[in-house]
Amino acid sequence: VQLQASGGGSVQPGGSLRLSCAFSGATLDFGSIAWFRQAPGKGREGVAVIRSRHDIPNYADSVRGRFTISRDNAKNTMYLQMNYLKIEDTAVYYCATRNGRLIMSAALSATHYHYWGQGTLVTVSS
Repeated sequence: VQLQASGGGSVQPGGSLRLSCAFSGATLDFGSIAWFRQAPGKGREGVAVIRSRHDIPNYADSVRGRFTISRDNAKNTMYLQMNYLKIEDTAVYYCATRNGRLIMSAALSATHYHYWGQGTLVTVSS
């Protein structure tokens, strides 16, 4: 299973970016799919997850209402639409998946994911 993340860049506060994560070697139904981020000097934080095609998305409190995770089964690609970006959103963003559906309490924990994209840098600054 390979994941290829793209779409990062530099943006001013209040701006928007859309990240993409293309899957190969597995479909989006392989298991839970998620976005994480890691800011300099900090641990990897779960941002958004879709536990399965039958579940509604879940978000970290820090991004709820601003970020939207979605999936396009036909393109075998997941997305993270990020609006109203803040300086504190600056981080390397990673997409991830695993074999099987996670329970809610584990879905935003990086330790439960086995396959990772290479990361894409998002910089929010004025």
